[in-house]
Amino acid sequence: MGMVFQQWNSFPHLTALENVALAPRIVKNLSKSEALDIAAKQLEHVGLGDKFNDFPSVLSGGQQQRLAIARALAMDPQYMLFDEATSALDPELVGEVLDTMRVLAEEGMTMVCVTHEMGFARDVSDRVAYFHEGAVEEIGSPKQIFSDPQSENTRKFLAKVR
Repeated sequence: MGMVFQQWNSFPHLTALENVALAPRIVKNLSKSEALDIAAKQLEHVGLGDKFNDFPSVLSGGQQQRLAIARALAMDPQYMLFDEATSALDPELVGEVLDTMRVLAEEGMTMVCVTHEMGFARDVSDRVAYFHEGAVEEIGSPKQIFSDPQSENTRKFLAKVR
């Protein structure tokens, strides 16, 4: 299982390539060469193929979040968890990260995403759960939740965000 947090948590003294290769080397005990090959593949996958030698400090917020996604993907997870992966980003950078997550969904990656991006949730999800005051208020298909919510709290929330 891979997890992408709100904050990027990259190692500032390592390049993008080194950041992504670190866990496969340490956790999977891969050779440096094998880990770097995986890292390069995943950086290409998230659209950062030209950033291998860049340090996190020179990357935009969207690029740093895609670096975090590549880092999680380098461990070859069956599932990905995203905890508000776009919340720390400027609005113009949100699309970069959502586009990357859309690609993962299209490739069949099973994802659990905590998000306030309702359009993304509607378009990409198989199932949507609306939480209210820390509990599941309603769960269903995107069509049901967004077109015909059963809960008054869900209706009120959607009326505010549309």
